[in-house]
Amino acid sequence: MPSSQAEAFYQREAADRFLPTGYTRGPWDAGSQHAGQPAALLGLAVEQRPGGRPDMRITRLTYEITRPVPLRPLTVTTRVLRAGRSVELVEAALTPEGGTEVMRATALLMRTAPESVPEVSPGPQVPGPGAVDPQAFFPVPWDQGYHTAMDVRFAAGSFLEPGPATAWMRMRVPLVAGEETAPLSRVLTAADSGNGVSSALDFHRYVFVNADLTVSLHRHPEGEWVCLDARTMVDGAGIGLAESALHDEKGPLGRGTQSLYVTERG
Repeated sequence: MPSSQAEAFYQREAADRFLPTGYTRGPWDAGSQHAGQPAALLGLAVEQRPGGRPDMRITRLTYEITRPVPLRPLTVTTRVLRAGRSVELVEAALTPEGGTEVMRATALLMRTAPESVPEVSPGPQVPGPGAVDPQAFFPVPWDQGYHTAMDVRFAAGSFLEPGPATAWMRMRVPLVAGEETAPLSRVLTAADSGNGVSSALDFHRYVFVNADLTVSLHRHPEGEWVCLDARTMVDGAGIGLAESALHDEKGPLGRGTQSLYVTERG
């Protein structure tokens, strides 16, 4: 059962302890969280770590997802692996109450110097969220979860249509109750859905398990909407890769990738 009924994904109980709500529940298992919100929680921990420098910005986060994240209170820990003048490496981990570590992130941060170089941001634009209609998630057998906490609008494809898709996503509730949601948190909450919006095979017949997630950003995100221009590739041996070009309403901002274990449902 969820540990909190707050109108958010989490309620902060202490600086390093968070209580999940029913909004964190994923679409496949009533007892497990969607990986997007725990990923955002680890990103937030890196941004808010004690001693963090305001001139350093996260440019890449790589997550190892060792097991499903249960709907139990979560403790977040961080440690600095390397502290350089221009580059930092920080590690963050997530452990549920009474359990073992379920997710670990390695964050690469780089020093920023605004307007020090010309801005270059090539890449195709995608139709904005205002140009497309809202679309419901695929059928989920419980009333509250990630599927009810996210506003989704497809510019191409759909949840029920296998193949590449372009989907705008927006959080309907904050990441942490009573706290402003950071732009990075919005990107990370959506980025783990790349395979979900662009599944290459029928998810009623096949299981897609992503054991990792990597998000690389060349600029800081803006606004509430995040777009995943996604495609999924699967080898006949059961290994897949989901790749998403990430956008906000200003334009391209980075990429997300997921390594997939694919197997037929038992």
